[in-house]
Amino acid sequence: MTRKFMVRLEYDNEYKGYVANVPSLPGCMSQGRTEHEALANVEDAISLFLQSLKETGQAIPEGDVEMYTVEVAA
Repeated sequence: MTRKFMVRLEYDNEYKGYVANVPSLPGCMSQGRTEHEALANVEDAISLFLQSLKETGQAIPEGDVEMYTVEVAA
């Protein structure tokens, strides 16, 4: 079974790379120097996170967060 998860990808100036986190899996995150590396790393992190939930008998969260873009005059 495959699942899709929304990933928030943000450039971190201090790290000089990208931080990826998964809003529907609190605490599940990774990083990488490039977008591609960060996304590959967070894919591994998601797999390990889900494996840990299964091993400890916890439910895998259903659904996902919805992301919207809001435009505001500045």
